[in-house]
Amino acid sequence: MDTRLTAEQDEIRRALRELLHRHCGAEALRAAVDSPNGYDPALWSALAGRLGLPGLALPEAYGGVGCAATELALACEETGRTLAPSPLLATSVLAAPLILALGTEAQRTDLLPRLAAGTLTAALAVPGPALATALALTGGNGGQWAGGGRAGGVQARQSGDGWRLYGQVDQVLDGHSAGLLVVAAHTGGYARSRTLLFLVAGDAAGVVRARQTALDATRPQGRIQLRDVPGELLGQADQDVLPALAGLGDTVAAVLAAEAVGAADRALERTVEYVGQREQFGRAIGSFQAVKHRLADVYVGVQAARSAAYYAAWATVDESEGAARRGCPQASGTEGASPKGRWRETGGHVGGLALAQALEALRCAAGEAIQLHGGIGFTWEHEAHLYFKRAAGDELLFGPVHRLRDRAAEEAGLFVRGEVAV
Repeated sequence: MDTRLTAEQDEIRRALRELLHRHCGAEALRAAVDSPNGYDPALWSALAGRLGLPGLALPEAYGGVGCAATELALACEETGRTLAPSPLLATSVLAAPLILALGTEAQRTDLLPRLAAGTLTAALAVPGPALATALALTGGNGGQWAGGGRAGGVQARQSGDGWRLYGQVDQVLDGHSAGLLVVAAHTGGYARSRTLLFLVAGDAAGVVRARQTALDATRPQGRIQLRDVPGELLGQADQDVLPALAGLGDTVAAVLAAEAVGAADRALERTVEYVGQREQFGRAIGSFQAVKHRLADVYVGVQAARSAAYYAAWATVDESEGAARRGCPQASGTEGASPKGRWRETGGHVGGLALAQALEALRCAAGEAIQLHGGIGFTWEHEAHLYFKRAAGDELLFGPVHRLRDRAAEEAGLFVRGEVAV
């Protein structure tokens, strides 16, 4: 397997790193986090207009760039380095793929070009604690996470020639600011309930939204209340949306893993720079062997997580698209079989495993950054705590780590009746 990045992938990384270096420094980051939307609209416009980031993984027929999850993961690795708050995850990783997979041609033609251009943002309205379940990252996706027919979640009922939605969804990524909501709702009452997805305009009558206080302020979340709101069914009523959500899980996990790797790498860089400057007992603390050992362990963890994240992104390539056309690293002797297909033959869950390893690497790198920065590392003014909160926040939304690994072991049939399968 050739794991080298292509010239196009290197250019995506270089251009994005330069743009974020100029427009997403420490002061700009804090200003964006404190704004009503939770991100800088000017930076989002630059990411969309100059780099085409929102449409990176969307087909050219709908205004996108036509790349694959590999390029999107590389881009998110760079945004993770700066913890850049933006609607990228909610819009391009969670919502847009569902519209592409399930939407009618009219819905795709209307929505995807605007999402690709960055003029429209979207959010997947799934209760935050249930997001990992909905994406089949920590357990089987049976649909109960959307709320039962008797209470909880969002309910939908047909009224005349349309649908009406009512209920509440908490901890929705960018739910307070997105122009379009992709809402998961139960229909059919309690006995015959099923989950469907609906399109709801963010400013529709009956929609009440408010930003929530989140552990990770760089990942803004909102509460959405739907009070008899008109909604448009995404796709057809006879479609089963649960497999689409579960199929999206590996891609989401791979992208999140790459983002966490970028954050961990930057936390390590900042720490290495600091210990080379701070002196104690007449010498830089980075020259002490104990400090070297701790940072060496962090480095090994970050590099291992990067390898897992890259493989997970590469493994999401769909065999009908072809790795060569998408510009992804090639594997020799595969005879056209997709890497994801080969992984599935062994029963693995590559995205979840990569995400678990990346979140552990980020938590370790951020923890060591706080410790080795000494007193300044514990202050609100320093950025070290933001990296630690990113790791903890992502684990709350998409984990925890032990559940991600447990799900992978279950899929692989690793343990049978308490014994290791042979």
